[in-house]
Amino acid sequence: MQPQTGLLPGRALLVDADTGGVLAPAKLYNEAQGPEAVAAAKVVAPPAHTATASTSTLCKGITWHQQGIWQQAAAAGAAPCLMHQADWLAYLLHGVPGVSDWNNALKLGFDPDAEAYPEWLASQEYAKLFPTRVLAPSAPIAPITAASASRTGLPGSCIVCAGTTDSIAAFVAAGVSEVGEAVTSLGSTMAVKLLSDKRVDDAAYGVYSHRLGDRWLVGGASNTGGAVLKQYFTNQQLQELSERIDPRQPSGLDYYPLTQPGERFPINDPHMQPRLEPRTADDAVFLQGMLKGMSRIEAQAYKLLSDLGASPVKSVLTAGGGAVNEKWTAMRAAALGIPVAAAREGEASYGAALLARAGWRQHQAQQAGASSTSAGVAASVR
Repeated sequence: MQPQTGLLPGRALLVDADTGGVLAPAKLYNEAQGPEAVAAAKVVAPPAHTATASTSTLCKGITWHQQGIWQQAAAAGAAPCLMHQADWLAYLLHGVPGVSDWNNALKLGFDPDAEAYPEWLASQEYAKLFPTRVLAPSAPIAPITAASASRTGLPGSCIVCAGTTDSIAAFVAAGVSEVGEAVTSLGSTMAVKLLSDKRVDDAAYGVYSHRLGDRWLVGGASNTGGAVLKQYFTNQQLQELSERIDPRQPSGLDYYPLTQPGERFPINDPHMQPRLEPRTADDAVFLQGMLKGMSRIEAQAYKLLSDLGASPVKSVLTAGGGAVNEKWTAMRAAALGIPVAAAREGEASYGAALLARAGWRQHQAQQAGASSTSAGVAASVR
C-alpha cells in the first residue's frame, strides 16, 4: 500500500527545503497567533476568509514573516519553506520539497476551486514560502527515495501520494458518497461534515469547505461534546445511566452543555455561558438533558449549513465514541428528523488507506497512458 498521510490541518513547520531540517519550533494546529498576524491576514484576505482565523496556517506563516525568522534563515544560506506536518512527513519519504494537498492548504489561503493561490495571496512577499504544487488528495507525488526505502523497509516501487486532514480521512472512511449525506464526529467536541454540491465558507461561524473530488465537504465544529460528559461521569456511569433513559420522554430541561464559556458553531458567541441548570437529583435525567441538548445543537448545526447555502442534509452517519450510545442516537434522529446510524468505519487511518489505494490506481492508470482527473477521487475510494 502506498503511504498517504492524514493529519491535523494547521500544524505548520518552517523547513529548509535543501536538507529537510526544521528552522523554527513547530506551531500546533490549535496554536492561536497574535493580533498582529491576524490583522495582517485580514488586510490582504477577503472578508470572513477562513485563512484569517488566528489558528490558520496563513497566520502562522505571517508570524514567522513578521519575526524575520525565514528571512534570517535565507540570509544564512537555507532554503526556507512552509510545510504542514503531513507535507513534511511525506517529504521525508519522497524527498520532493514544495508539495501539499488541497485540504491541508485550505487554511493557508489556497483556492481548491481554482486550484491556485489567489492573487491577493500570491503577491505577498512571504508567499515564496508556500508549497508550489498543491494536489488533490490521493494524487501520486513521487516514488519513495532509496534512502527512505532502506530506512523503513518499504519497497522501492512504493509511491507516495498527496495527503489530507484527519477529519476528512475519517469522513472518507465512513463511506459517504451522495450529496446530502453527512458525518457527525462525537468525540471531545462535536464536528459535523456534509457532502454538498455547493461551497460554503463563513469564518464568523468557523464554517469552511474542503474540496473532495468535484464536490464540497462543508463543515463546522461545536465546543459541546464528550468532554462535557466526562466532567460528570465515567464511561461506566455513562453506559449504566444511558440504559435508564427513555428517549421518548421529555426531560423538561433546556441545557447547552459546554466545558467552559465560549461557543463557535452553530452559535458564534465567545462569551456564551454553559447552561446546565437546574441540576437534577437523578443523574439519568441530568444525562438525558445533556444528550438532548447536544442533539438540538447538532440539528441547529445542520440547519445553519443549509441556511448558509449548503445542500440539505438527508442522513447522518456517526463516528467517534458517541456513536455506540443507542439512546443518544435515537434522540439525535428525533431532533434531526432524518435517519441517523453509526458509521461502519470511522478511523482516519482507514480513510487514508482508501485514498492511498485510489492513488495507486491513478498511478497505474498514468503508467498505462490513461488520463486521471481529480473528480475521480470520491468515486475511486469506494
